[in-house]
Amino acid sequence: MKRLPFVVAAGLLLALPAAAHTPQQPPHQSYAEGDLGLESGEAIKDFAISYVTRGTLNAKKSNAILMVTAISGNHHRIDFMIGPGKALDPAKYFIICTDAIGNGLTTSPSNSKTQPRMQFPKFTIRDMVQSQYRLVKEKFGIDHVVAVVGPSMGGMQVLQWGVSHPDYMDSLVAMVPLAKTPAWSVAVMEASRKAIMNDAAWNGGNYESPPEKGVRLWRDILSLLAARTPDMYSAQFKNGMDALPWMEAQETALLKAFDANDWIYQTWAYERHDVGTTPGFNGDTAKALASIKAKTLILTGTKDLLNPEFEPIEMGKNIPNATMKTISPGTVTGHAAAGGAIPADVEFLNKETAAFLDAVTEGGKKLD
Repeated sequence: MKRLPFVVAAGLLLALPAAAHTPQQPPHQSYAEGDLGLESGEAIKDFAISYVTRGTLNAKKSNAILMVTAISGNHHRIDFMIGPGKALDPAKYFIICTDAIGNGLTTSPSNSKTQPRMQFPKFTIRDMVQSQYRLVKEKFGIDHVVAVVGPSMGGMQVLQWGVSHPDYMDSLVAMVPLAKTPAWSVAVMEASRKAIMNDAAWNGGNYESPPEKGVRLWRDILSLLAARTPDMYSAQFKNGMDALPWMEAQETALLKAFDANDWIYQTWAYERHDVGTTPGFNGDTAKALASIKAKTLILTGTKDLLNPEFEPIEMGKNIPNATMKTISPGTVTGHAAAGGAIPADVEFLNKETAAFLDAVTEGGKKLD
C-alpha cells in the first residue's frame, strides 16, 4: 500500500457548506420554477434552484455539462476539476454547477419562507433531478448535454439522470456513487440524524442557534469516520491521541455554517434512493441501470465507508458501455477520494475524466 500524501488540515469537502464566494468567481444565480411538484404528490412552494455557470454556451448549445453536488455540498464541490487545463475546462465546455434541494442555497428547510424548517415536504433524489432538468430545459433551452458529473450524492443523481432521461446526455461521470442505498449507508445516515435530533437544543427543528453537541457528533460520524479510512488516520497521526484536538477543530469549523434541518432532509432523500423505483421499473434496480444509454464512467474509492464500493461496482455491471475505475489504485482514501483534498486523487480524477470526455466528444469534434 502506498503511503498517502496528505493535505488534510482543512478537512474533507464531503459535507462542507457553501464555500466563500470571491468577486473573481462566477456570480450566484437563481431560477424560479414556481411550485415544484414532488414524487410524493406534495410540492415545494415558490421553488428556486441556485446555480453558477462557467464558460460559454456555444451557438449550437452542444457543449453543456451539468454538475450536481454531494450531500450538504454546493456548486463549488468539484471546483478542483473545473478550470483551464482541468477535466472540465471552461474554454471548451459550458458548465452548469447546480445546488441540490436542501443544501441551503436552492430552496431548503433553512430558507423557505412558506414551508420553513420541519414544515418542508420530504423530497427524493429524483426530485432533485427534476428540478435540474427544468433548469437546463427551461432556463437555457438545452435539449442535450455532453455529460452529467457529480460526486457522492451527486453520483447518485448522475445515475438517476441516466435512468430518468436516457437520451438527454452523451455521458455520465459518477464519483463514489450509489445506485441503491445499501443498509450500511442507511445506518450511517440514521446515526448522523440521531446525533442532531437527540440533542435537546435541536428543539424539534426550532433552534435559534446550532445544536452544538449534535452537530459536533454529526461531524464525527459522517466526515471524520465514514468519509475517511483507518489508513488515513495512520498516515496523518503518528500518535493516535493527536487525532483528538484535530477532531475538535474540524467540528468547530462547521458549527456556524451548517444547518441541521437541511442535513436531516437530505439524509432522508439519500437513504431512500434506488434507481429501480423509477416509474416503469417496478423496483428492479438492475433493469433500471440496463436502460442507461449514455457512456458511463464510475469512479470508486478504496475502503469507502460511506458509499461502500461493492455497491457501485456490482450494480455498474448492469450498465451498458460502463467503465469502472478505482481512484488512485494502491492508496486507501475511501470516500475522501472524491473530496478534492488529496493531490494524488485530484490528479487522477482530472486525468481520467478528461480522457473519458475527450473520447466521448471525439477530441472535441462533436462539440462543433
